[in-house]
Amino acid sequence: MSYKDYYEVLGVSRTASSDEVQKAFRGLARKHHPDVSKEPKAEERFKQINEAYEVLKDTQKRGLYDKYGPAWKAISEGRQPPPGAENVRFDMGDMGGFGGGAGFDPNDLQSIFEQMFAGQVGGVGGMGGRQRRQRATRGRDLESVIEIGIEEAFRGGAREIGVSDPATGETTRLTFRIPPGVRDGQRIRLAGKGAPGARGPGDLFLEVKVVADGHFSLEGDDVLTTLRVTPWEAALGVTVSLATLDGEVRLKVPAGTSSGRRIRLRGKGLKDADGERGALYAVIEIAIPTELSDRERELFEELAKVSEFKPR
Repeated sequence: MSYKDYYEVLGVSRTASSDEVQKAFRGLARKHHPDVSKEPKAEERFKQINEAYEVLKDTQKRGLYDKYGPAWKAISEGRQPPPGAENVRFDMGDMGGFGGGAGFDPNDLQSIFEQMFAGQVGGVGGMGGRQRRQRATRGRDLESVIEIGIEEAFRGGAREIGVSDPATGETTRLTFRIPPGVRDGQRIRLAGKGAPGARGPGDLFLEVKVVADGHFSLEGDDVLTTLRVTPWEAALGVTVSLATLDGEVRLKVPAGTSSGRRIRLRGKGLKDADGERGALYAVIEIAIPTELSDRERELFEELAKVSEFKPR
C-alpha cells in the first residue's frame, strides 16, 4: 500500500527531535512557499510540507503514524482502516506511547481509542458503537513583549508592531491601541492574531514593559524626573517650571536645597493596581558652570573667603 513518507517529505530521520522537525519545516516552507518559489508544483509541494509537519510535530499523531503508516488517520478518527493497511508494518520501538514493532491489528483499536480519548465526556464505546472523533482545535495563543515609554503608558495611543510568520518568514504589520494607564507587566490581548487553527486563529498576548523615556524614569508606580538648578538657586530658593505627565507646573525649590533632594508632587505618577496614581519626584541636581567669567570667578572667590559653611 502506497503512503506519504512524511519523514522523507521533510528530509529528516525517523529519530529526529521536535526541534529538528521544526527547523526542517521552516526551511522548506520558506523555500517552497507559492509566493516565493517559481517552481510549477510549488503549491503542491508546500501543501505536502505542511501536511507532514502537522503530523510529525504532534507526539500523538506521530506515534500513530510511526506504528500504522497510512492507516494512522483512519484509526485516529475511529474509522476502519483502508483495505490492505493490515499488511503495512513498521518497527519504530515504543513511539508516542502506542507500542511498536507490530503491524496493524484491528483488535488493537480499542486500546488506542482509550488512550486517545481518555477523559473526554462520554468516553469511547466498543467497535460496534458510535465513535467520537477528535474535535478540531483552535489555533495556539502567542505571546510577545513590547516596550513602551512612561508617557506612552500614561496617555495610551496607537502602536504598530511587526509579527513574523515562522513558516514563511514574512512579516505582517499590526496596528493596535495601548490603553491609557497601562501598567508594567500587564498584557494586551489582540483577538484572532495568534496561530491559525481549524476552529480559527488563537490570540496574541503582548506583555507590557514600561521603560524610561525622555525626562522620566520609573520607581514602582512613582515617576522620577531630574530638575537642574544653579548653586545660587539651590542656596537662595527659586520657583521654576517643571514638566510632568500632566503638563508643566510651577514648583518651588526651598532655600538650602542640596543635590539629590527629592521634591514630591502627589498624584502625578502612574496608576497603581487600585487605580490610584503614584507620585512624581523632582530630583534636584545642582549644575556647576564649566566656564566662569572674570566677574563670576571674582564673586565665587569672595564667597569662598566669607562663607562659614563647612560641607565636610
